Amino acid sequence: MKSFQNIISEELKVFESKFSNAVKSNVSLLDTVMKYIIKRKGKQLRPMFVFLSAKLHGTINESTYRAAALVEMLHTATLVHDDIVDESMERRGFFSINAIWKNKIAVLVGDYLLSKGLLLSTQNGEFEQLRILSEAIKQMSEGELLQIEKTRKLNIDEDVYFEIIKNKTASLLSSACGVGAYSTTQNDEICRQMKIFGEKTGIAFQIKDDLFDYGTEKIGKPTGNDIKEKKMTLPLIYTLSNVDKQTRRKIIYIIKNDSINKEKVKWVIDTVVSTGGIKYAEQKMLEYRDEALAIIDTYPTSDVGNALKDLVRYTTDRKF
Repeated sequence: MKSFQNIISEELKVFESKFSNAVKSNVSLLDTVMKYIIKRKGKQLRPMFVFLSAKLHGTINESTYRAAALVEMLHTATLVHDDIVDESMERRGFFSINAIWKNKIAVLVGDYLLSKGLLLSTQNGEFEQLRILSEAIKQMSEGELLQIEKTRKLNIDEDVYFEIIKNKTASLLSSACGVGAYSTTQNDEICRQMKIFGEKTGIAFQIKDDLFDYGTEKIGKPTGNDIKEKKMTLPLIYTLSNVDKQTRRKIIYIIKNDSINKEKVKWVIDTVVSTGGIKYAEQKMLEYRDEALAIIDTYPTSDVGNALKDLVRYTTDRKF
């Protein structure tokens, strides 16, 4: 078990039980789907960030557990809806909800999780936590729609890319750190600082995800998948800005018209590598990681702070 898991191992065990109870339903079909979701849960990075952010500033309490459950419910709901939008049949090596139960049920399952999250907060009067996370959901939707809009014309530059991933990925991790800290402090300034920490970590996390598309690690999706889906990620954006016009036109043509041709996609990947797109993205990822670590360094040295820094490093060092 990694150091950041050791520090909150008991809290994570309690959380698993509380989360299972929080999503239970009297409708047998819905309960079956919920059990399937819980069984195939991912790394639970966001709840870990909630607990460590809370513990850095105080003692974990029931409000912290509810904050972690709310984050996980909203995150899971967005994943269920994303799989429908992307027509994805797999998630983390398992069949997606829409692959097994079809789109109609998957949409309703996502809606159910969203409503359970809303009720969890409102029934306990935790409106500030709900406000913080509602803002994240709004940003995630805006980021997704901005990406769709820009992908149609392939006119995403670096500024737009960072706006997209700040909204799509970093906003939820930012909110997770914010609500965690707020649950043990009720301090707006501490919450704000931890949101900044989470945002920087989330940006580094997404760049790492984008880099996987150019590697060979077994990560649950084939190499070149982002290119096939016409997603403009940082290594590709850098490459398009640093090649001659003829090469740029060729890359754009392949992405628009030949993105299912394995040999041509491989040529694009090779060009990205040789142009320095991977190294540039790695450099940017490490810059955001180090900015996140610097925020934790402003606090007195502690086991919790060290665990939180280890978790940040894990997001950029992971192999999948």
